[in-house]
Amino acid sequence: MNAPNMQAAAASTPRSIWAVVAGFLAVFILSTVVDVVLHAVNFYPPWGQPMFDPTQNAVALSYRLVITVLGGYLTARLAPRNPMKHALILGAVGTAFGALGVFASVSMKMGPVWYPVLLAVSGLPCCWLGGRLYLKRNAA
Repeated sequence: MNAPNMQAAAASTPRSIWAVVAGFLAVFILSTVVDVVLHAVNFYPPWGQPMFDPTQNAVALSYRLVITVLGGYLTARLAPRNPMKHALILGAVGTAFGALGVFASVSMKMGPVWYPVLLAVSGLPCCWLGGRLYLKRNAA
């Protein structure tokens, strides 16, 4: 790699990191806001109490899936280059955090096991979809 290419790659590293962090923060913040609203309207049980109702868990899973796709899209949009690679990195980070969530949720008996497992395994495909949507929208 010649000097100008090395400089360009080094200059894009902070933007690459920011793209992934921004996608992660977007997923975290948007999911939390929806959680707060659903707790406030008493759709969910009070904070800290287990949530075993299948409907409540299905609702939580569905908006988290959509929000994670949006996070993958945002990450791809902000990536300085290789948008799909950045979206997949976000998916891998989400999967790692999701795996931690599985252990925490199961050990604390906060709800059915299927919910955190599906969150963990859906991170990568949702981010991939967000990246694909970005590429498709910007191909023309």
